[in-house]
Amino acid sequence: MGSISPPTASSYKPTPADITINNHKRGDPGQIIFKNVQILDSTGRPPYPGDVLIQGERIVAVGHVDPGLIKGALVIEGGGKKTLMSGLVDAHTHLSFNNAITTEDLTTISLEEHVLATARSAKTYLDCGYTMCFGAAAARPRLDIVIKASIKSGLIPGPRTLANTPEITTTGGAIVPDISRYADGPHEMRKTVREFIDLGADNIKLSMTGDNIVENMPSDETYFTLEETVAAVEEAHNRGKRVCAHARSEASVKLCLKAGVDVIYHASYADKECIDMLEQKKDSVFVAPAINLPIATCSGEAIPYGFTVEMAEKKGIKHEVDAACKAMTEMHRRGIRVLPGGDYGFAWAPHGTYARDLQHFVERFGYTPMESIVAATALGGEIMGHPEELGKVQPGYYADVILVDGDPLEDITILQDTSRLHAIVINGHVHKQVGLSATASAKL
Repeated sequence: MGSISPPTASSYKPTPADITINNHKRGDPGQIIFKNVQILDSTGRPPYPGDVLIQGERIVAVGHVDPGLIKGALVIEGGGKKTLMSGLVDAHTHLSFNNAITTEDLTTISLEEHVLATARSAKTYLDCGYTMCFGAAAARPRLDIVIKASIKSGLIPGPRTLANTPEITTTGGAIVPDISRYADGPHEMRKTVREFIDLGADNIKLSMTGDNIVENMPSDETYFTLEETVAAVEEAHNRGKRVCAHARSEASVKLCLKAGVDVIYHASYADKECIDMLEQKKDSVFVAPAINLPIATCSGEAIPYGFTVEMAEKKGIKHEVDAACKAMTEMHRRGIRVLPGGDYGFAWAPHGTYARDLQHFVERFGYTPMESIVAATALGGEIMGHPEELGKVQPGYYADVILVDGDPLEDITILQDTSRLHAIVINGHVHKQVGLSATASAKL
């Protein structure tokens, strides 16, 4: 397995994917000013009072706003207590997962109904303040792709999205056979990656290990070789695309790092050697543990669906949660980029509960609330490939912001309450505005 020498990371420069949205509609304000808000800009600086001016689809002024810049702006008043911050990211998004009880339920609905369910998930993300979604696999080949195109055109509401396709796995390695494509050996890997990129994928997903929640496929089993991993990564990178991988085992994490995988999902059993390797590559790789689903499984939320706490312990899910929390705590200590989000779309981890991850980062991984929010915003801009345009409240950034009733640094759980999101703006378009003072023009 060590006979192959992967190309150096410097030879791989995936093209930042298209994240534009053309959702401005007739009647949208040309300018929006958030007045008298607490600005949480995601630079790590403590929140500070001020105003934020949006013109068209961009933020143009933050803090002090020159009155001369404001002409006929929509005014949204913060009252000095509401927090204005960037929209959030889900780094492991399954738009087409339909709150299934079993993995088989992911594809039992008709294609037409599945398209509508996927569109509903996209709107739900935006309703919850999520303006960035990094696709982590679709249940059908073109679902992510058509939903992204529909969001971009303004046909349906949704976040900026990077589209994925079904998971690629090897014979005997499919966690969910109905949503997987088999490829054995480097040649088949290259061919399948090419097919998915031809469909319009932004991201390619490799399913490299088992998953304790599935019968007879433990999380510490690995189903890829280095040659297969390198072939998939090289083919994707040569065509400007990035690769993410379901990689729970220690061996799979090492394969990802040797081959140059861009985003490693789960990494539950990463040992010291894995974390040492991650630290060496921390400027070129992201980790997204997708911890909420196993935590929910262990805490009894799956009991109504026939999965008990005792079953979770017997299957090793609790042990994996403990191992993952230990690994993520150490990765955080070493400055490795760990992002929230993932595996929402199951019955006991349903769409709309995404912000639980931020709480888990604080309670399970040792993050401060500020660090958790930066991981969910500024690092979101980085994983989306546009760190100078997404994920911060700064001049020149896209106007993707949420106005929160309260201080999430005092209580990170308020981001789970959509009634506390008093305004949601994406690309300068007001998606939501509730209970706020607004006028047709600024009076300054």
